[in-house]
Amino acid sequence: MLELRNISYAAEGETGVKEILKDISLTIDQRFVAITGPNGGGKSTLAKIIAGIYTPTAGQIILDGEDITDLSITERAKKGISFAFQQPVRFKGITVKDLITLAAGRPINISEACAYLSEVGLCARDYINREINASLSGGEVKRIEIATVLARGTQISVFDEPEAGIDLWSFSNLIQVFEKMHEKINGSIIIISHQERILNIADQIVVIADGKVRTSGSKDSILPELLQKSEPCKVLTDKL
Repeated sequence: MLELRNISYAAEGETGVKEILKDISLTIDQRFVAITGPNGGGKSTLAKIIAGIYTPTAGQIILDGEDITDLSITERAKKGISFAFQQPVRFKGITVKDLITLAAGRPINISEACAYLSEVGLCARDYINREINASLSGGEVKRIEIATVLARGTQISVFDEPEAGIDLWSFSNLIQVFEKMHEKINGSIIIISHQERILNIADQIVVIADGKVRTSGSKDSILPELLQKSEPCKVLTDKL
């Protein structure tokens, strides 16, 4: 279980210090949690604080009863937290098998690596020896990144807007991958997203606007209100 206790975060901006997150308290204990809200509301910042990329200005982060607030991203990774960026990093000279092996943290054979690729809907023989470079599409890189998360088998898997920069066909495939993860994962998936199809498979939806948690609850209690109007961001800022 992940607990955020009175988390605040401020950063230096062009006009001085800007408060981005304001006293956020949140408990994440569901298998699939979607965090949504208007642009600039603080969603991605919160995801990076969970992963350890940013350190909160105030508050505590508790993982299974342990205070991990001051741990680095590497230390948190060892504790069982994974983070997937909006734009996955490409590694010239590193093959897909190399990357999955690094993620697993142990030697794995080709059969195991291929199994992870199959989980994300990729034909293993077409990808296992390819480099993570510009020859791969955005959707392919996103699915390979998810395969590395599966190989790690972490307790908390954080995805920052996984739909960013990919086409509709690739997005449809990503939804199928997340649906499978939802069924099989032994832990929690946290996804930052505006997409209704992602919100629709969540167990818990958290709405963040203006650096604060506006509402949090089950999909059935939160999603209908978000979909009442055709302008989702207006709903999130005005309605909530």
